Amino acid sequence: MPTYKLHYFDMHGAAEVSRQLFILSGTPFIDSRISKEQWPLFKETTPFGHLPVLEVDGRPLPQSQAIARYLAKEFGFYGKTPFESAWVDALADQIKDFLTEMRPYFDVFVAGSDKEKARVEIAMPAISKHFPFFEKAAKDNGSNGHFVGDSLTFVDVYIADRIVTIDGMLPGFADAYPSVLAIRDKVINDPRLKEWIATRGTRRVAGEVLVDLRK
Repeated sequence: MPTYKLHYFDMHGAAEVSRQLFILSGTPFIDSRISKEQWPLFKETTPFGHLPVLEVDGRPLPQSQAIARYLAKEFGFYGKTPFESAWVDALADQIKDFLTEMRPYFDVFVAGSDKEKARVEIAMPAISKHFPFFEKAAKDNGSNGHFVGDSLTFVDVYIADRIVTIDGMLPGFADAYPSVLAIRDKVINDPRLKEWIATRGTRRVAGEVLVDLRK
């Protein structure tokens, strides 16, 4: 088995889906959290000057989407056929488009400025535009708790994680999309993942920890 080390800041953010793929697959990994003080020097060692970076046997792989897709393929969370894999990619690209449109709202939320104006003018139009696509995809797949096929895929984890994050800013924002929420609920209540989600926020310190949940 390769040795994995995932570098990111001490937050959920862009590395969280990859962390969850490690947990779901039962694959040990070193969870490397970089502090703000460490970042200027560490930045010089990264391929593209940003995080996350995954080391596989010491070889670096940058970009959160590339990392998550690589791990999904390695661990069997990428669909069972080439067509299913293509749909996983399509939905992952669509949620990325949604997040790009939401980014100005996230900036306003963090800055603490006019959140209500940003909610009305940025967030709600983006949600109303994109989430019907996800709801339809879930229904077209039989409302079976997955967006693609009949087993857990990377895009289930990706969309579920983003819903959880955004719901902290806009409670109930996805209530009009029950098939999407059913997938979120199935993911976050997966026995392999539930404990990780419940305790992940308790470790708020930079450093390296070997995460190995194998019994």
